[in-house]
Amino acid sequence: MADLSSRNPDWWRQAVIYQVYPRSFADADGDGLGDLKGVTEHLNHLATLGVDALWLSPFYPSELADGGYDVADHRDVDPRLGTLDDFDALVAEAHRLGLKVVADIVPNHTSHLHPWFQEALRAGPGSAARDRYVFRPGRGARGELPPTDWQSVFGGSAWQRVPDGEWYLHLFAPEQPDLDWDDEEVRADFRTTLRFWSDRGVDGFRIDVAHGLSKDLAEPLRDVGGLGATGEDALLLVPPGSHPYWDRDAVHEIYRDWRRIFDAYDPPRTAVAEAWVPDARRALYARPDELGQAFNFEYLAARWDADELRRVITGSLATAHAAGASATWVLSNHDVVRHASRLTLPPGTDPGAWLLSGGTEPAVDRAAGLRRARAATALMLALPGSAYLYQGEELGLPEVADLPEEVLQDPIWTQTGHAQKGRDGCRVPLPWTPEGPSYGFGPGASWLPQPESFAAYAVAAQTGVEGSTLELYRTALRLRRKLLDGETLTWMTGAPPGVLDFARGRGWRCVTNLGEEPVALPAGELLLASAPLADAGILPPDTTVWLA
Repeated sequence: MADLSSRNPDWWRQAVIYQVYPRSFADADGDGLGDLKGVTEHLNHLATLGVDALWLSPFYPSELADGGYDVADHRDVDPRLGTLDDFDALVAEAHRLGLKVVADIVPNHTSHLHPWFQEALRAGPGSAARDRYVFRPGRGARGELPPTDWQSVFGGSAWQRVPDGEWYLHLFAPEQPDLDWDDEEVRADFRTTLRFWSDRGVDGFRIDVAHGLSKDLAEPLRDVGGLGATGEDALLLVPPGSHPYWDRDAVHEIYRDWRRIFDAYDPPRTAVAEAWVPDARRALYARPDELGQAFNFEYLAARWDADELRRVITGSLATAHAAGASATWVLSNHDVVRHASRLTLPPGTDPGAWLLSGGTEPAVDRAAGLRRARAATALMLALPGSAYLYQGEELGLPEVADLPEEVLQDPIWTQTGHAQKGRDGCRVPLPWTPEGPSYGFGPGASWLPQPESFAAYAVAAQTGVEGSTLELYRTALRLRRKLLDGETLTWMTGAPPGVLDFARGRGWRCVTNLGEEPVALPAGELLLASAPLADAGILPPDTTVWLA
């Protein structure tokens, strides 16, 4: 059995971490926005669910230009979400319940309201204050053109002009100016930030945009040309580590420096990289002398196809092993369409176009989507390594694809000229009860409207109900904790086409039917089924079972 105790420095290797998006989790003060007290009041939900840790998405002061990832102060709490005392109370209660706490760190950029950036605007060109960011003169006869062709992840140019004529870099929203990590003051300030939260009891960190900190700022700045702005495709077109601003080799020096800080604590603080990079490059971030783990987005992006998933699983385990890390698995988060909806979209469907249609083109079979999502989750929780859950997936929540345009808040909506709807549909606040103005999220309306269908998904509506998605998660997590042993799997021979069949240590076996026809169920004691088995000895499509 894996040791997930509080003193085990390797607790994270096979842990289940639950992502809390604070603004959408629970509203304790009634302003419509989730807050830290709301999280604390509902920590027992996580404890009874059976997870090992919670990851808190940003709770820092922010004007919410990008859902909290535009940080105005990396060492404080947004007043709308609470205070540092509220944060300390949350950590204390989590630890009392046996839960670790992972904090989101946002090192690539600040908010434009950060005191440093406001100082840079006042100080003018050539100032030390501007050296903390990436300011450059423009091109063209009067500097009227951006310094390069670099594009924002959210759409449009990655450069914004200020009144004195210079331009600053923002790889995301204009309200998120990029920091210059060649500046020693920037590096020193984040060392202070990591120690600040570690001293307050944080057990680990999730590193936002971990592959973006180092940039080639040698003059003259070079265009990317036909490489495109984002994504792994652009990285595959250049020698590894040589893109102007993504996944540069120099970024790893920063994380080796951070590892010395993490290891100064007992037990050492953990870290996981959000790095959208090709599989082989991901291993670099997960090395023991760097962050130790990296999110596995290949698994999230894989189609519901047995051959593709087997390839991704096998490759991911090999990559993690080569780095000395454990693998990570995730199906949903705050940036992607929830997997209860995504996994049922026909092959080749563009999720962005589906969102623009309000979820009508193509129409989605919600029951079929939930069945597939439950099977995918049971498969994921059987894999060796860490599993990351996103709040609400334990309820089977679908994507809210039909949010009206007037309530959308994601900057992607405006920066793409309404060509992409953005990520609000996976951030709609949770339902805790089947009644009330916000289904128990808070005493009043919520910051994003919840559909009436959320009543049936509420925690209270599913608790104790045999066969509910919530009880499936609770059962699976309880069994997983008992069955964990080792970090390897063995693929079973003779599996029918469309079926994944592997064994873990101590006689535990997972079988998933991803095909369109029922198949014979292997012999063994049934421990868990993601859906009812109508016929003994038959495994229906879109179903996962655990066998002893």
